[in-house]
Amino acid sequence: MGNFPGFWRRRGPAALALYPLSLIYGALAGVRRELYRRGALPSVRVEVPVIVVGNVLVGGTGKTPLVLALTERLKGEGMRPGIVSRGHGGRGRGVAAVNDASDPAVAGDEPVLLALRAGSPVYVGRDRAAAARALLAAHPECDLVICDDGLQHYRLARDLEIAVEDERGAGNGLLLPAGPLREPAGRPVDCRVLNAPEGPAPASPAAHGVAGGAEVFRMTLEPAGIYRLDRPADILDPASLCGLRLHAVAGIGNPRRFFDTLERLGLRAEPHAFPDHHAYRAADLAFRDCDAVVMTEKDAVKCARFGCAGLYALRVEARLDAAFFEKVASRLRQVR
Repeated sequence: MGNFPGFWRRRGPAALALYPLSLIYGALAGVRRELYRRGALPSVRVEVPVIVVGNVLVGGTGKTPLVLALTERLKGEGMRPGIVSRGHGGRGRGVAAVNDASDPAVAGDEPVLLALRAGSPVYVGRDRAAAARALLAAHPECDLVICDDGLQHYRLARDLEIAVEDERGAGNGLLLPAGPLREPAGRPVDCRVLNAPEGPAPASPAAHGVAGGAEVFRMTLEPAGIYRLDRPADILDPASLCGLRLHAVAGIGNPRRFFDTLERLGLRAEPHAFPDHHAYRAADLAFRDCDAVVMTEKDAVKCARFGCAGLYALRVEARLDAAFFEKVASRLRQVR
């Protein structure tokens, strides 16, 4: 179940032992949320609509591919979105613009990937409101801000909240540290996106009272080719790697999803899971009996600088129901 600790999957002895701490965590989170709701802690509203794509579950659930798909769709409809992000995994301080030459160790891996793929301005900052203000000051043509992560960053006022879930569901349905949920039951959002293959939906946070009543849309991540890290413009058929001695690395929230995708493509690779936002070294990729190493695009932005031969990245694209984009467009029309 991804990078979940085993006790987050069920309400066993370890989860029950930590349950009192979950009550404290939930109470503090609730007080903080209420202070923002009442205005005791100020939220910052920028002059354009803001969409927040986040999750109530700890770890990656597919937010960044959704942000890319949403950005592409809205640009196709004539809008000019800008993107802000926290920059998890980066050591940068303050607010900064990100481009395709930015160092992922400073800006964060996901913002650099967004800058490479989105074709829109990208700004990072722990204070997303400050990042949004800086983006709009530098790019006044932007008429929309999309926040990658930040569902719990109430300082930035938002007009649409999208919660992304995956096949891990809600685990044991408990708050941190007894379970994987960042926020307590009853946390409302405007809509939920389920990143999972077709089939029965897993038990989601909504089943435990989180995001209750929100409309649910299905998302799948479809492979869109493989490329060598030193030739990212040349998209290859994954079948070109069949028969090679492959190793696969994934430093994402749910590595199993990536490894399963490679198997569905017919690529038999030795899997190596790393922590989310792992700071790779060249030695991490030095495997014996290896012809090629395949990784996610998020890993690739950190590994491209090694200049090693035989490194490949799998490109994926998010596929969503047309009704999801209609929901977003409808909400934006209301805001405008």
